[in-house]
Amino acid sequence: MIFIVALGLGLGACRSVPSMPPSAADAVGTADAGTWRTTATDQDKARIRGWYSSWEAALADARAKGFGGAVQREGVLLQPTAALPNPHLPAGDYRCRTIKLGTQAPGGLGYIAYDWFRCRVSAEQGLYSMVKLSGSQRPVGLIFPDNLTRQIFLGTLELGDEQLPVNYGSDRMRDMAGLVERIGDHRWRLVLPAPAYESLLDVIELVPAN
Repeated sequence: MIFIVALGLGLGACRSVPSMPPSAADAVGTADAGTWRTTATDQDKARIRGWYSSWEAALADARAKGFGGAVQREGVLLQPTAALPNPHLPAGDYRCRTIKLGTQAPGGLGYIAYDWFRCRVSAEQGLYSMVKLSGSQRPVGLIFPDNLTRQIFLGTLELGDEQLPVNYGSDRMRDMAGLVERIGDHRWRLVLPAPAYESLLDVIELVPAN
């Protein structure tokens, strides 16, 4: 299994710009040879296959718990089929915010919207990396090409004051898989179906920082 998290990403507020060491790029493969299907765990392949079912379940749960208005106000951000052509997420700094839809706990909230944090996308030897730089839950991973309306994110979840993420494929509860989609001019989302914790679906909105 590849070591996506060998990206060597420094993730503190004062840490350095993340970069991928050659060993990780070699493990992933070149831009011509490496694909998300040859990289993903079976669990993450299933998450990607079931993305629409996860959307439906998450939206149904949020609405059933009284958050239909909040979902409606988000517009295209929370519409499953809103993806536009040309999903490529350019390198740069982004403002990013997370919305958690649905809940895995019987008494949990069906909708939680967080404030804006910082994310960064970097070109990495034919692929791209994405890291959430601030916050207590920080996805770290690689973005793979897929089709005309989506890219695929594979990575892991860094928690709390951890300095480095765990190796992709080494902890099922930390592995993450999602869809990178463009939903407007200079506006993207990372959709994470069936996350290991809390919600039924996470949506991370990304807009350029400048």
